[in-house]
Amino acid sequence: MRLLITGGRGMVGSNLVRGLSEAHEVQAPGRDTFDLLDARSVQETVSRLAPDLIIHAAGRVGGIAANAAANALFLYENTMMGLNVLEAARLAGVPRVLNLGSSCIYPKDRDEQLREDDLHTGPLEPTNEGYAVAKIAVLKYAAMLRNDDPRCDYKTAIPCNLYGPGDHFEPPRSHMVPSAIRKIDDARRAGDAEVEIWGDGTARREFMYVGDLVDFVGHAIERWDTLPPLVNVGLGHDYTINEYYAEIADVVGWGGTFVHDTSKLVGMKRKLLSVDLADAWGWKAPTSLTDGLRRTYEHYLETAR
Repeated sequence: MRLLITGGRGMVGSNLVRGLSEAHEVQAPGRDTFDLLDARSVQETVSRLAPDLIIHAAGRVGGIAANAAANALFLYENTMMGLNVLEAARLAGVPRVLNLGSSCIYPKDRDEQLREDDLHTGPLEPTNEGYAVAKIAVLKYAAMLRNDDPRCDYKTAIPCNLYGPGDHFEPPRSHMVPSAIRKIDDARRAGDAEVEIWGDGTARREFMYVGDLVDFVGHAIERWDTLPPLVNVGLGHDYTINEYYAEIADVVGWGGTFVHDTSKLVGMKRKLLSVDLADAWGWKAPTSLTDGLRRTYEHYLETAR
């Protein structure tokens, strides 16, 4: 199959390129020739490459601090990129698009697992509201095109938080897992006895190894006709921030103690996806937390230093 992957130089996109290239013909042009904020550029490139399927993985991304400081920019750029890709696909007659969403589209402060039908049932988390609104707009446009035109078989997968090779380890762009890996490894190298955690560490998060998303996408390509039009992709279980830091400390080999700064931003207390639909479809994430963190730390040591 001829695939076009957007965001091929980012964490998700680069892993998709590596993971899918053996089985498929993959194109992943860079920003210098494929400016997703330029509708004409996107339309010309999509028309020229004529893919069988587009995987939209591009986006402006960042950690909680970056999102909170630039909500408008995150909303504008992610909305424009997604809509430009979908419209270019429609105009070029691309039959299939897999749009990658984000779990931040769901309402904040829900203790229970978030199901696909929980969309639009409550207020969003303010610290990343711009990014969330953009992701909602793009998935809704994909769904509307699918409903309006049978030639547009466009679907959205909603991954939980991701980590792995190709992630950003430098603040303020880094998310929690790569940030913790960098801080704990720095402490190990410097011989520091303490590492700071934002908040009290009791907030719960669901982080999936990025290779598992690649595995899901590979299955989705092969079994496209049975793939639900909107589906969560995650673990179905979560851990506290303190538990992530403790596991990372074990992987890194650092034996110090953690201190908490409760004045810092924390975000949602819990964000856990229901994966019942993916389970029924026949897919489960295969990588354990320890194995995923170990692979990510090895990548950090090889490339980030």
